[in-house]
Amino acid sequence: MAHEEVHDHDTPLEYRTETTRLNILGFWIFLGAEIALFSTLFATYMALMYRTGSGPSPTELFELKGVLIETFLLLTSSFTCGIAIHESRRQNRKGIFIWMIITLLLGAGFLVFEIKEFIEYVHEGATIGTSAYWSAFFTIVGTHGLHVTIGIFWIILILIQVARRGLTPQTSSKVFISSLYWHFLDVVWIFILTAVYLTGMVLR
Repeated sequence: MAHEEVHDHDTPLEYRTETTRLNILGFWIFLGAEIALFSTLFATYMALMYRTGSGPSPTELFELKGVLIETFLLLTSSFTCGIAIHESRRQNRKGIFIWMIITLLLGAGFLVFEIKEFIEYVHEGATIGTSAYWSAFFTIVGTHGLHVTIGIFWIILILIQVARRGLTPQTSSKVFISSLYWHFLDVVWIFILTAVYLTGMVLR
């Protein structure tokens, strides 16, 4: 029964077998654990947000322009990822590759700007060991950046599988699951933008 296939062509390819449907459900449960992880990091950050010690304050270092560029890159990548899933539903393998590659390039651009930002902060005397605040900052933003990095490599591996095996319920479900992960990271970034950067810019 686990491999029973649904032949209704109105059903998206990734939902046509019991196995792939269970895989998608399992990933939603995994995202619940990820929500718990980031909720803990946010709670820690909020508890430490005024403990800058003798180090620089976020008001001194945060720049709206750089943060907006990062936000634009990541949110645009979520849009292109959505188009890739639309192409997957149309079983257009070329379309999946085009839009997923654009998604990956935007994600890589986001990481470049984030790493550049971290380097600038370190040069200004803000490191993970400078104060409780900067420890919390680098932990939460760095954890998100690590997740984006993992997502990029994961999607590359999935695209390699699609290239070798074609679009099947199994490969299509992997593409869909990776898109859920990517969209989740975009939602987390919106919270980081609001709770960390925008709040930090007015922090006294």
